[in-house]
Amino acid sequence: MGPPVPLTLDHLVIAARTLDEGVDWCEATLGVRPTAGGQHVFMGTHNRVFNASSARFPRSYVEVIAIDPSLPAPPHARWFDLDDAVLRQRLHDDGPRLVHWVARCADIHAARAAMMAAGVDAGEVTDAERMTPGGLLRWRIALRADGRRPCGGVAPTLIEWGDRHPTDGLAASGVQLESLRVGLAGLDAPLPAAVGRDATPSAPPLCAVLATPGRRVTLMSSLSTKG
Repeated sequence: MGPPVPLTLDHLVIAARTLDEGVDWCEATLGVRPTAGGQHVFMGTHNRVFNASSARFPRSYVEVIAIDPSLPAPPHARWFDLDDAVLRQRLHDDGPRLVHWVARCADIHAARAAMMAAGVDAGEVTDAERMTPGGLLRWRIALRADGRRPCGGVAPTLIEWGDRHPTDGLAASGVQLESLRVGLAGLDAPLPAAVGRDATPSAPPLCAVLATPGRRVTLMSSLSTKG
């Protein structure tokens, strides 16, 4: 096995039943109204984002994502379990929620190989893009054919950005990501050094703490029905 592949936390993923609900949830919960998103035509989704960079997690952001009713359904599963009936019911009943995280790397093929060697189905590398108010963003992302989050959302989705990163065009939002802790029970995979680990069997898959203008907010995810 070669040397470790450096990973860095890129962004948190908040899923919502509709994008409007996700934006309203962010404003009510975190005190910030995300903007500057766009459409993912090949996935039938759209998003809004805001800068959450901090000293511990530079160039990080939060993505609010939902199925875009104005786009045709793709001929494949959407990412982040957005087609999963259980998750969709939770979003309907309980509102938007933290569901996943994404880690960036300089060599996505090497990072994917390291994940696969650790027993994590990281998916296949796919080219992607979306138009933003600041111009076109291009990236490569590892996605499973079934649309599932790796290890039920505990292991990150891998991403490699092109010439521009979303935070390059995002002003400070007043919200900073202070910590992210993953529930490691049964997981042995490469993770960013700044991400905490919790091997307690009852630990949630993800626990993120964000400093907002008024208070600290803790967000926790629940395990998906399939990994």
